[in-house]
Amino acid sequence: MLSLFGKKYSMLSAALLEGATDAHSHILFGVDDGVGELEESLAILAFCEDAGMKAVWFTPHIMEDVPNKTEDLKLRFEEVKSAYKGSLELHLAAEYMLDTLFEERLDARDLLMHGEGFVLVETSTWAPPIDLWGTLEKILAAGYRPILAHPERYRYMGRPEYRRLASMDVRLQLNIPSIVGSYGDAVREKARFLLRGGYYSMAGSDCHRGKSIKAQYAAEVLEKKDIRLLKPLLMQSEGNQ
Repeated sequence: MLSLFGKKYSMLSAALLEGATDAHSHILFGVDDGVGELEESLAILAFCEDAGMKAVWFTPHIMEDVPNKTEDLKLRFEEVKSAYKGSLELHLAAEYMLDTLFEERLDARDLLMHGEGFVLVETSTWAPPIDLWGTLEKILAAGYRPILAHPERYRYMGRPEYRRLASMDVRLQLNIPSIVGSYGDAVREKARFLLRGGYYSMAGSDCHRGKSIKAQYAAEVLEKKDIRLLKPLLMQSEGNQ
């Protein structure tokens, strides 16, 4: 696709997915609002493998409304691993809403880690939890490192909040749909600011359906400067890279 600003590229045409890691997905079937059936989980993994990817993190929701238990998610993950015959590296973590249930799991040290000592967390897109900064400090004090999922989507956050997160050494994870415009222009512009400012540590699809991930990876909307910055993020497998 050509524009007044030059040629645009997709994730696929720019070969961004070769050797890449998807750090955030809802491909683990039947546990949240993501993929419903094993067959679709396997089809998405096959697509990722065909695109040249190296690894996928399964990060199902855990929140008060979706109170998945750690052991249940581990069992479901083993089902997928047993059924999958491809070459992708599969990893299990979780995406924790910063709510009362998370505080209970944190106190019990009952968390699915995203790598060594890192935990993927989120908030509502509309408003922060009652004590966002205190909760992040509590995670750090417990010896964990928070990774904040898709900060570009939080309407209550702006540049001062992003700078404060960086000063706390909270890792930030980019949603691929954000940078390709799936959530609208406002989110895309925030994602560009964070990407070009070097705020992100990793990237993920946040995939909930096979059709959507294929469309997002095929969307010819990326500029060369963003491709250059996206590539290293997609090579990172966990927060401590």
